[in-house]
Amino acid sequence: MPARRDVSGFIRSTFRSVWALELLCFLRKAPERSWDRAELVAALRASDLVIEQSLAALTAAGLVVMLTEDQAKYQPASAALDALAREAEAQYASSPDKVRRLIVTGDGGLSAFADAFRVRRD
Repeated sequence: MPARRDVSGFIRSTFRSVWALELLCFLRKAPERSWDRAELVAALRASDLVIEQSLAALTAAGLVVMLTEDQAKYQPASAALDALAREAEAQYASSPDKVRRLIVTGDGGLSAFADAFRVRRD
């Protein structure tokens, strides 16, 4: 089982939006099944753009594979990634607000945006 700190870092660095985490949780429920984009849009009640961006992020993170241009499947690149995904899902289920804050303030999140407007004194 990964350390809580490792899971928090994983959440911050992997998920650019809560939609991506929601998509991961959805795909993990049926890891043997592949889904096309239209099914994911309908199941999650999301836009095509949200699903496209989330799939791209999850694919880059090594959590999802694209079988075709429109077919996605949960297939982590390693057992360690699977364990991190499982723990992220568990934390999201038990403390959704905490996980949402991790995502929003994660790598390049709201903090980086706010820092862009700081006035610096040289």
